[in-house]
Amino acid sequence: MEPATRPRRGWVGCEIGKNIRFDTRGLEAYCFGSWNTRVYDALLMAAAVQFCDHTRRRPAGRWGRHFEVRVPVHDVVLWRSEAVSGQLERLLAFLTGDRWSIEFYARNTREPPPKQRQFNVPDGARVIVPFSDGLDSLAVAGLAERDHGYQLIRVRLGSQPIIRRKRPRELVPFVAVPYRVTFGKTRAVESSARSRGLRFALLTGIAAYLSQTSRVIITESGQGSLGPVLVPVGQAYEDYRNHPLFTERMSRFISGLFNHEVQYLFPRIWHTKAETLSKFVSQCDEGRGWAETRSCWQSRWHVAVSGRRRQCGVCAACMLRRMSVHASGLEESRDAYVWESLGAERFEDGAASVFRNAQPKGTLYEYAIAGTLHLDHLASVSRSQSNRASLKRQAAQLSEALGKSERDTSKRLHRLLERHREEWRAFLHSLGPRSFVRRWTAGED
Repeated sequence: MEPATRPRRGWVGCEIGKNIRFDTRGLEAYCFGSWNTRVYDALLMAAAVQFCDHTRRRPAGRWGRHFEVRVPVHDVVLWRSEAVSGQLERLLAFLTGDRWSIEFYARNTREPPPKQRQFNVPDGARVIVPFSDGLDSLAVAGLAERDHGYQLIRVRLGSQPIIRRKRPRELVPFVAVPYRVTFGKTRAVESSARSRGLRFALLTGIAAYLSQTSRVIITESGQGSLGPVLVPVGQAYEDYRNHPLFTERMSRFISGLFNHEVQYLFPRIWHTKAETLSKFVSQCDEGRGWAETRSCWQSRWHVAVSGRRRQCGVCAACMLRRMSVHASGLEESRDAYVWESLGAERFEDGAASVFRNAQPKGTLYEYAIAGTLHLDHLASVSRSQSNRASLKRQAAQLSEALGKSERDTSKRLHRLLERHREEWRAFLHSLGPRSFVRRWTAGED
């Protein structure tokens, strides 16, 4: 809702300026040319979807929910068109596993434009790349510059801005997400957060449109892009956030809204994270900075040791990182993680001695088991008879989305899964026979 507006009876209000707050400097970074209300409305829509996704709990026993959403926009005719509204509802259903009915209506007042400022946008062969604290972000950006000579336009996807540039006073676009969502009395009660994929893909797509380039790099390795779909968690809907089937749909939505073609590229989809890390360290000058990156998404409050934030070391993201570092022949300091040792016999004994939340119960314990089993199950997919039909279907869908032959796609997918299997088994072996991680797995040597 616009400010000073009451919600309809029985509806939950999400107020602009209260629940959705736009940052002036962030908007300036996304409107460095002329003021474009389509960009503002797209960001507002993404924020509204995020608000919905977090404030309605998924029901027990089934996954999907049904949302009816009303969003005020500047150009009602455009947003109500099949090319925009229809594509958006199908896109969200595919991404989140929910049903979405979105009604767009005319705003009462026009949003005032932010100050116009001169930002630096590189000339030449340009490509958009997500920019974060992450290992994949740093490595794939470095490899793209080295291998292709791309002039990268980095887009910040996290909540805190990261500004890394040679000239401190140089204004660079897309260094901060231009809005923030808060929940007030409604409260955030759902943590599955599949809508996060919409925000990430939309921000990079908008950056491509504003920069007049058509290429967006997805920095995930094959394990990150394909693993959550190949090995879903329990009865949860498959996670397509970094999958070509989702970005294919996102490209159609961007085209309908902005009349601009965007292609999402997956340069490392057939490689493991370890292979990407190894290539980055051996071939790029900035490769030695890999250890300064973070892979853990846990908040500071959950992973602080003696007042210093660490990575937890046991969630799926941390476990994949540690396995990849091992496979690359690299090492990290023990105090990079809360769980300093994965070779301990008991879960609680692997954590730093001064960490107070290491009991074999609660959220971190559950994340540790889930992360271990995800990587373990992914390692068995390629040799499981029961997964043959699923892998064949996945290869067929991937080949169409990526524009490759089904035979070649199937071959590459098999190689990726076999490589992951080798890396995972070697990592488990390195932990020793008494490791609590090995006890949670199938126990195969």
